[in-house]
Amino acid sequence: MAYIRKIGLTWYYTVDIGLTLEGKRDQKKKGGFKTKKEAQLAAGKIEDEVASGLYIRETDTTFKEFVAEWLELYSDNVKESTVRVREHEIGCLTRHIGKLTKMKDITIKKYEKSLSALKKEGYAANTLAGIHGTAKMIFKKAMEFRVIRSDPTQYAKLPRVQKTVEELEQETEIPKYLEKEQLSLFLKNAQNRGLEGDYTIFLTLAYTGMRAGELCALKWSDIDFDEHTISITKTYYNPGNKITAYKLQTPKTPSSKRNIEIDDMVIKELQQHQSKQNIVKMEHRKEWHDKKFVFAKTDKNYGYPNYIKFVENRMTRLLKTSKLPEELTPHSLRHTHTSLLAEAGVGLEEIMERLGHSDDEITRKVYLHVTKTKKKEASQKFSELMRNL
Repeated sequence: MAYIRKIGLTWYYTVDIGLTLEGKRDQKKKGGFKTKKEAQLAAGKIEDEVASGLYIRETDTTFKEFVAEWLELYSDNVKESTVRVREHEIGCLTRHIGKLTKMKDITIKKYEKSLSALKKEGYAANTLAGIHGTAKMIFKKAMEFRVIRSDPTQYAKLPRVQKTVEELEQETEIPKYLEKEQLSLFLKNAQNRGLEGDYTIFLTLAYTGMRAGELCALKWSDIDFDEHTISITKTYYNPGNKITAYKLQTPKTPSSKRNIEIDDMVIKELQQHQSKQNIVKMEHRKEWHDKKFVFAKTDKNYGYPNYIKFVENRMTRLLKTSKLPEELTPHSLRHTHTSLLAEAGVGLEEIMERLGHSDDEITRKVYLHVTKTKKKEASQKFSELMRNL
């Protein structure tokens, strides 16, 4: 039963809400009510919540403290690269919410002001959406842990970001890739003027459409030389580009785990590459990092997998010597693979499956761009057919 009393000019209530962790009587006290009836009504609401099990006693937990607890739980179920993204987004929020701000004091208004401040700093709409998504996960968990009574992100609205002309143009812009004649020139240059391993690396990327991280993580056990397939089951992770500090992680998405059929020419090149690698491996067998990587270092750090930046640097060199656009990247070879498959008449669904996408807007754009010409040709052929009747 609530205890109501008057202190000075205002009324206060005291309500029993259960026991503390130490087994002592726990009470909720609040004052400042102008009338006894106001205090009774407020106390009655608390009593009803306690009786129904819905009462939440908000704690003085700070944003920094709760985020650290949430991040520890979150990190157990996701890849390290994902955790790094969340840490960056949390850092953006913390600057404006304040690391010492109590969770219970973060209102919708305060939260929306934080998002508006980030918008003024120039963050793009996609980045703000990512920050908001992380915040929603944090405050949802705070509700589950009964740290707060209401979720400030639940009805919060993201600030509208006016897109620049460049951003609007990029939305419709087709990603850059190599035309088939350019790809042929690039691969010939890799074969004739490339550094050790260049031709095998870029032939594999171009003929499979795999990601650079998937290529760096590839092991000999992933290649079935009899069935002419490559199995993609992992990806390479090494943000610091320290050769010996790499990690292997699960693929980017569930659909990224796949088997890719490969051409005879690629199989033969990989077999030759394996033979050359075995010679170096025998010469340095005592120091060889024997984890069976296909694209392994053969100078220093013998046997360790090549890192993604290494592949990017090698490609930039070859593009320069081939007089091809130097802004292209290993990922551009995925778009090149898409364009050539589309030109060869392979369906979009089959291309998506080969690339390890359940759905991807960029792949769709490249496919539609390439097949647009074929659709025009089909229309023209139909018209010609009717005119000849």
